[in-house]
Amino acid sequence: MAEKNDVVFVDGVRTPFGRAGEKGQYWNTRADDLVVKAMIGLLERNPQVPKDRIDDVAIAATTQQGDQGLTLGRTAAILAGLPKSVPGFAIDRMCAGAMTSVTTLGSGIAFGAYDLAIAGGVEHMGRHPMGFGADPNPRFLSEKMVAEDALNMGMTAERIHDRFPALTKERSDRFAMRSQHKLAAAYEAGRIQPDLVPVAIRSESGWGLATQDEGMRPETTLEGLATLKTPFRPHGRVTAGNSSPLTDGATASLLASSDVVKEFGLTPKMRMVSFAFAGVEPEIMGLGPVPSTEKALRKAGLGIDDIGLFELNEAFAIQVLSFLDHFGIDDEDPRVNTWGGAIAIGHPLAASGVRLMIQLAAQFAEHPEVRYGITAMCVGLGQGGTVIWENPTYDKRAARKG
Repeated sequence: MAEKNDVVFVDGVRTPFGRAGEKGQYWNTRADDLVVKAMIGLLERNPQVPKDRIDDVAIAATTQQGDQGLTLGRTAAILAGLPKSVPGFAIDRMCAGAMTSVTTLGSGIAFGAYDLAIAGGVEHMGRHPMGFGADPNPRFLSEKMVAEDALNMGMTAERIHDRFPALTKERSDRFAMRSQHKLAAAYEAGRIQPDLVPVAIRSESGWGLATQDEGMRPETTLEGLATLKTPFRPHGRVTAGNSSPLTDGATASLLASSDVVKEFGLTPKMRMVSFAFAGVEPEIMGLGPVPSTEKALRKAGLGIDDIGLFELNEAFAIQVLSFLDHFGIDDEDPRVNTWGGAIAIGHPLAASGVRLMIQLAAQFAEHPEVRYGITAMCVGLGQGGTVIWENPTYDKRAARKG
């Protein structure tokens, strides 16, 4: 029986995220080429890792068809130049696809089945809109298993506003504005760029290079957000300004056991402490991270006060606010989404989980006084996912000073 191994997040990279649709920078780029580009960038950053020692590749996509189909983990591994001896597979847990890629392969490392693995995700929402081509079983509605609008993510966000009147549109707009401003400040300080893999792009004007996220709106103001239409219901509170935009992009991460980290002289960026997924009513999908975080904390023997940094996926501002209110965290707590979130960066569904991890890992390096951090996200059809990480640069003396 193999002993349980430590699971280490060695490195993570991503493509710049692009606006979905004909006007987006990736309109003429294949989805699989996006994730292949991210994987090549990851391997180039870690040349000391022998490619034939990678035990498995898991790549997530929500809409697995066309250039996001055909067992992405395997096809992307071959296209990225890995030996054909390296296997791969695809994962779908909607928005938590890449997160599930990490926890699945991480579980294999902990068990001793894997030493090295690549986990990531891709979503080309311009080519493959969420739910396109799906055929939900009619019993979902005829037997009232879920509400008719439960598959409309915007409506599930409106329902959270209904359930918690204290979570006002003004609070959502203010949170969204700060997300834009924090991302702009992070770019200005050069914090985001080191983990981006530039992508060659083609448009009517010729070839170019995608080097930054396309959804940034640093000029965002509360006054401007207040004027936006509410597309999901008349006089609603969820708008394009306080939601994540439809986005194209890909992420890739390198996971390893602590023994292999030593063998190849790698520098670990995070250690996986625990993870959990949980279900909630599909109609209030955005509340999913609350029970998944409680579950992950319980499994780790930790409390919410032990967490020094939070990377929460901003599918909708209201969704993050419901999490913060539940745990008694202020809307403007500096521990939360320090460099901005999906409202400004974008949310290419199955890719986003690793994007959260990339940002948490980079912040760990800047904060030796912080021992634990969380990546968490809501998931379509009423789920939540949470991973708790430990900072390998944690310094007790720095913590006492803090």
